[in-house]
Amino acid sequence: QVQLVESGGGLVQPGGSLRLSCVASGSIFSMNAMGWYRQAPGKQRELVARIIGGGSTNYADSVKGRFTISRNNAKRTVDLQMNSLKPEDTAVYYCNAYLQRLGNMRFEDYWGQGTQVTVSS
Repeated sequence: QVQLVESGGGLVQPGGSLRLSCVASGSIFSMNAMGWYRQAPGKQRELVARIIGGGSTNYADSVKGRFTISRNNAKRTVDLQMNSLKPEDTAVYYCNAYLQRLGNMRFEDYWGQGTQVTVSS
């Protein structure tokens, strides 16, 4: 089994900051990309930021310059530092990992349960 567990969501005022963390555990052989997605009420899930094993990153245009993704391969963690938060950043944020389980040749997507981020005054 593979588990992704997120932490760090909550309520913050506009202009504030939050840091999300995600740790992957279980029967993992190799990890490729890790990232964060979000889903606001009535909207589709969208990519927020993604980082591959070599360190290359990509961000949604709406968060560039405000959010920073980082990972620790040894600890199997991925963090998302969110600054200058706006009400439109309100959503459930999901951790994602594209990884290979022990004994499985394929890479597959795994998801965390999600953590709520609410930006409101």
